[in-house]
Amino acid sequence: MIVRIFQVTTRPGKEDAFAKFFHETAIPLMKGTKGIVSVLPGAARSESPREFSFVMVWEDLDALKAFVGEDYESPHIDPAEAELVESRSIKHYDLVEA
Repeated sequence: MIVRIFQVTTRPGKEDAFAKFFHETAIPLMKGTKGIVSVLPGAARSESPREFSFVMVWEDLDALKAFVGEDYESPHIDPAEAELVESRSIKHYDLVEA
């Protein structure tokens, strides 16, 4: 399984708009995506009010590529959120089951 950690920093002043998108659109979308085993959304905290994240566990690399395409190492965002986002990052790991 593949662990995918996606992090977003919003543009200053766009925190509330992004939070609405995050809760109403992004979380339901990811939870309903085929190939996802687990979704752990992380909302902004008072010490980092512009930062949001997703930790996702995918069945395998093929399932991840089916969702984002061959360029899975790039942090894709929905066009609806592009004007809200200052920066984004993505990391991938092999899941270690304890």
